[in-house]
Amino acid sequence: MGKMKKIVLGILILTVVVLLLQACTSRVKQVRPGTRLPKRQLAVMGYTIQVGAFANVDNAVRLTEKLKNQNLDATYFKAGDGLFKVRFGNFSSKEQARRRALNLRQSGVIEDFYIVRPEEYAVSKRRQYGDEYLRKSMVNSARDFIGVPYLWGGISAETGFDCSGLTMTVYQLNELDLPRHSATQYDAGEPIDKNDLQKGDLVFFKTRGRGIVSHVGIYIGAGRFIHAPSRGTNIRIDSLSDEYYAARYVGSRNYL
Repeated sequence: MGKMKKIVLGILILTVVVLLLQACTSRVKQVRPGTRLPKRQLAVMGYTIQVGAFANVDNAVRLTEKLKNQNLDATYFKAGDGLFKVRFGNFSSKEQARRRALNLRQSGVIEDFYIVRPEEYAVSKRRQYGDEYLRKSMVNSARDFIGVPYLWGGISAETGFDCSGLTMTVYQLNELDLPRHSATQYDAGEPIDKNDLQKGDLVFFKTRGRGIVSHVGIYIGAGRFIHAPSRGTNIRIDSLSDEYYAARYVGSRNYL
């Protein structure tokens, strides 16, 4: 009986080991050597609501705060006409967006509104005009922010628009739902070499002496990028070859 128990125990142990190995290997995707992995792709925006048209950025910030207090994901931006406008929400249908906007207008949170359709974004037009069209549109969106005051956090006139809030807004204005914070933006993209940078890619830096990523900008070509540098300054263009940023550069990411 003792010998039989040892045999049975040995079989049970072997069975458990085999099952564990199968469980582990099932969680690992097997890829043939030389296989090109698909690019990471950001989700696209649905229908959004646009409100306001302000000459003063502080008014756009206050409206953004008001919408955030309604648990709405809102952001402000400088439009091509030079006025500051606010967009919020990410709705699966135009009717869903319209109902939400009407409720907010009835409660006095917003006044007139405009529903932005997915077809109006640069991503949708990329199918017709190509990647270069989208990249140019992203750079133009970023350029519209040059000279806008840095407002840490993007939610108040005193604490407001930070570096990752800028890049998130630029991408969302072009229909790509980029994550909110610089570290998650870094993780969400496809790593690229600095020599392969294209317009619209993001460049990341370590500026706080801890962690990996604490600052981000959007590349606009010729070794330059647009970013929100620090509190008390305006959004501006800087060079990757600048001594300060060259020493703190940690990598670049592509999302297209």
